[in-house]
Order: sequence, then C-alpha cells, then structure tokens
Amino acid sequence: MTRVAVIQPDITLSLDWEGVIREASLSDAIPAEPVREWLGRPWMETVGEIAGLQVRRMVEDARSSGVSAYLQITQRFPSGLELPIEYTTVRLGGQAGLIAVGKNMQAVAELQSRLVAAQQAREQDYWKLREIETRSRLLFDASSEAVLVIAASTLRIVEANPAAIRELGMAPGWNFSDEVAARDRAALRDVLMRAREQGRAPGIMVHLGADATPWLLRASLMARTPGPVFLIQLSPAAAAPQRAAPPRSDALLEDMPDGFVAIDGDGLVRRANRAFLDLAQAGTEASILGEKLDRWLAQPGMDLSVLLATIAQHGEVRLFPTQLTGNLGSEVEVEISGCAISRDGSRMIGLMIRDIGRRVLASGEAAALRTALGTLANDVGRVPLPTMVRNTAALVERACIEQALRLSNGNRTAAADALGLSRQSLYAKLERYEIGEDREASEDRAR
Repeated sequence: MTRVAVIQPDITLSLDWEGVIREASLSDAIPAEPVREWLGRPWMETVGEIAGLQVRRMVEDARSSGVSAYLQITQRFPSGLELPIEYTTVRLGGQAGLIAVGKNMQAVAELQSRLVAAQQAREQDYWKLREIETRSRLLFDASSEAVLVIAASTLRIVEANPAAIRELGMAPGWNFSDEVAARDRAALRDVLMRAREQGRAPGIMVHLGADATPWLLRASLMARTPGPVFLIQLSPAAAAPQRAAPPRSDALLEDMPDGFVAIDGDGLVRRANRAFLDLAQAGTEASILGEKLDRWLAQPGMDLSVLLATIAQHGEVRLFPTQLTGNLGSEVEVEISGCAISRDGSRMIGLMIRDIGRRVLASGEAAALRTALGTLANDVGRVPLPTMVRNTAALVERACIEQALRLSNGNRTAAADALGLSRQSLYAKLERYEIGEDREASEDRAR
C-alpha cells in the first residue's frame, strides 16, 4: 500500500466572513503559545501594520474567488514572538467562513540571511583581490627594473613593463629566447627548468639584443590562466668603464623631427619614435606596439596595403603621399619613405614619415592662385557679393581638383576617392572647368 506524506500546516486559523479569528491551532514546530487570546479578535490586529494590508487582501480574495495567493507576513504571537509565516486563505462551503493555513518560514529566512552574508563576504574578498591586483599593476608599471611576463609553454612575451620596452625594445608577442644570445640559451633553459621545479631560480648573466648587452636575469614561476608564466626580472650588469661611445641609433631616431616607425611583414608596429607618437596622437610607445599601421593610414588608394605592395615589389618606397589620421581625429598630409630588411628569417620594414601639411604649393601654382584671388578682391564694389562668393568657391574647387589629380598621378578614380566625390561628379567638374582640355593641350605643345 502506497504511503502519501501529508504536510501539516504550522498554524491554522478559522475565520468568519469579516476575518475575525474563531479558532486557532499550532503544530509542534512552533513553541506553545497562548493563541486562545486571539479568539474574537480580527486577524489584522495580530500582525504588523504593513502585513495588515496583506491580510485584508487575502480575506477579500478568498471571499470573492474562493482561495487567495500565498503571501509571507510577520505573525506576532501573544508572547511577543514574531515569525515569518507564509499564509493562504480558503473559503469554506456554505456559511462556514474562511480558513487560513500558514507555514513557518524561519528556516528559509535564516538560510537567506546566511546566503546574503556569504555573498557580502565574497564581494569583500573580490574587492580585496582587485585592490591587490591594482597595486601589483602599479608596481609593475612604475618599476625602474625591466620586468617581463613570458608564457611557460612558448616563451613568448605576454606582458612587458614600460622599463622593459624602453630599455630592451621588447614588446608583447615577441619570442624572448630569440632575443637571447645563442651562447646563453642553454643556460636560460636550465634556469627556467629550475624555476618550474622549485618556483624560483638564482640569477644568471645573459646577453640580449643585436649588440649582446649583458643583463642579470632572475626567473620565478607564477600560476595564471590559461597556463603558468615566468616572471623575468632584468637589471643591467656592471661593466668595466669604457670611453665615451657615440650616441646609439635608437637615441638618434628618438630625437629626429620626422616620424619613424618599424613594422613587421604583417604591418604590426614594433618600434616608433616620439615624432610618430605625436602624429598618431598616442601617449606612449607601449600603447601602439602590436597595432597595425593601417589604423592610422586609411586613405583610399594610398593605404597600408598599397605601401606594402610597393615595398614588396621594389624593396623600398620613396615620397609615398598619403594621409595619417590620429587617435583623436586629426588628419595630416604625410610623405613616407622606407625600405625592408630580413634578419633571422623575419622581415622588418623601417618607414620615415614626414608631415607635409604645412608645405606650400609650387611657386608657379601659388602665384597663379594668389593672382586669381587678387583679381576677385578687386571686384569689390563692382560685382555683387553672391557672385563673388560663387567665383571664389569655383576657384578653390578647381585648385583642389588639380591638386588631387597631381597627387594621384592623373588617376581620376583615385582623385575622386581623395575628394570624396563619385567619378561621375568628378567628370562633370572636369568638363565644367575644362581641366582635361588644358592637360591635353599642354601635352600636345610638349610634343
């Protein structure tokens, strides 16, 4: 025979049609209370002020629809005890009145309180961890010692602090072992193996970079998602005093008035001087390392893809005209010259970028434009102002179209893209200003 578990209510109230308590009984789950004192009193008077509105709502719902929704209220007992009780009210048949049954929710309330306390403790631990991470990041960035974080599996640089970027010229994504002199790589592997086994390793001397500069290296292992990493600390090794050496090429490039940027075969920035940072409106070199150069060179027909194709075909590029757009929206006309070199199987491209935005037009063009504008100025008082404005606009428009054709070497499609016009609009303006006829006539005279 199947047994059916019957859940008994913790409190049962028999009510008349007005919600006055006629009978009351408690289960063993609630301590003995003199609930007979409730008899003859409205149910609303045995609860708090806010809960009284909920009691009235349950009584009215039971009278109208036969049963009320479940509502949790705070029940006050004669001894002063207050418990959270979840009630529902049911209408009895005939004129028997109503019955309210309730379940003690104190255990659930205590569980909710513990859950809230645990969540608050977890949030406090989270913010403490964030504070520790923030302090670690500040120390990492502010350290005067070069510090690198490299992946334990690939030895590629994951993070580099500003001192490492400035002193070593290394950036995230580079393979650290490739920068170590060949004679020191076996010692580096031994140090990293010891750090992996013991957590830390004593310092060793290694030579880094193309000039094999000596550095003292210390390594330690750190757990990190998705895999462990090595924390590499580098400090310059003491060297014997030498005679004053000429300035390094890096220092010369840094102080050049023209922008310099080194990119790899994919167009990713690997080195940039201060002048390029000013053109790109970037605060630090670290903020642009690893970014593609076409982030700033995006002029149609004169973008990075055309530049790389020219270098791939000829090995160099000279006076490549384009437009450089800064991070803050500034647009500068520039000329780019550069070449490519290959070393250890990798291809690097060095580019010199010169701002030509302030360069004046050729003397003949400038003189012609000044003469035309002077002629328009002499018409003041003789020609209506709207007519002068239209003539001036036409003069400037013609000069811009001629300049765009010069920059594109006569390519009308590229000139239309540079001017933001459709080809049909450009052809219409060329016919209006007879620019094509002037060019063809000058070519015939040259023959």
